[in-house]
Amino acid sequence: MNNSHPGEFILLGFSDRPWMEPPLFAVLLITYPMAMVGNVAIILVSRLDARLHSPMYFFLTNLSFLDMCYITSIVPQMLFNLGSARKTISYTGCAAQLYFFHLMGGTECLILAIMSFDRYVAICKPLHYTLIMNPRVCILLISTVWLTGLTYAVSEATATLQLPLCGLNKLDHLVCEIPVLIKAACGEKAANELTLSVVCIFMLAVPLCLILASYACIGHAVFKVKSSEGRRKAFGTCSSHLIVVFLFYGPAISMYLQPPSSISKDQPKFMALFYGVVTPALNPFIYTLRNKDVKGALVNLVRGVFTSK
Repeated sequence: MNNSHPGEFILLGFSDRPWMEPPLFAVLLITYPMAMVGNVAIILVSRLDARLHSPMYFFLTNLSFLDMCYITSIVPQMLFNLGSARKTISYTGCAAQLYFFHLMGGTECLILAIMSFDRYVAICKPLHYTLIMNPRVCILLISTVWLTGLTYAVSEATATLQLPLCGLNKLDHLVCEIPVLIKAACGEKAANELTLSVVCIFMLAVPLCLILASYACIGHAVFKVKSSEGRRKAFGTCSSHLIVVFLFYGPAISMYLQPPSSISKDQPKFMALFYGVVTPALNPFIYTLRNKDVKGALVNLVRGVFTSK
C-alpha cells in the first residue's frame, strides 16, 4: 500500500454539530429496515404475481434490488459512526464502499432511463410493445446497464484511489465518495476533476435527456387520447417513475456536475443522505401507493400468507 494512503479514515460527518447525531441515528435506524422491507415486498410481488410478469415490473425488480444494495453500502457504517465516538473506517472498507456506492449510483441512473424508454414504447407504440420489449431485449438491456455501471465504478473509483493523500486521513463526510476524496487529495488533481465531469455527463446528463425526451413524446401522445380515463391511466403509470427520477437526479446532478473543489462543506453530506438513503427508502412506497396493480398484488400476498397460517 502506498505510504501516502492512511490505514484508516476518520469520517467527521456532523461531529462539529453533535446535537444532530442522535436524531439522524434514529431516522436511519427506522429508515433502513423500512427500505429493506419495502423493496423486498416489491421484488416478491413482482415475481409471485403472474399479472406483474411484464417488462415494467422486471425493471422495477432490478431497481428494488439495486436500492437494497445501495442503502446497505452506506447506512450500516453511518449507524456505527453516529452511535460511537470512534468515527473511523478502514482504508479497505472505504475503498469497498467507494466501489459499491458508485456502482449502484451509476447503474440507477441508467435503469431509470431504461424504465422511461419502456413507458415510451408502451404508450406511444402499444401495438409493437411485445415485439420491441421481448424478454431477450429486456435481459440484454438490463445486462448492459449493470455492466456499464460496473465499468464506471471501477474506472472512476480506481483512478480516485490513486491520488496521493499526503498522510491526511480526515474526510468531512458521512461516507467515502469520489468528489470528497478528490477534494481531500493533495497534488495535481485537475485531470481527475475533468474526467469525473466528463464521465458524469455521460452517466447523468445523457440518461436524463433521454428520460425527458421519452416523456415529451409520451405527453404528446397522451394529449391526443380523447378518453379522460385513458389519459388518467397513462399519466398514472408514468407519474411514479417521474417522481423517482426527480428525487434521484436532482441531488446527484448538483453533486457530480460541478468541480469537486467548488463543493461546499455540508453539501456532500445532505446530498448523500438524499440520493443514498431517502430515495431508496421512498421508491417502494411511491410505486405501491400510486399503482393499483402492485397494491392489489401486495394485498393478495399478505392475504395468502395469513390464510396459509
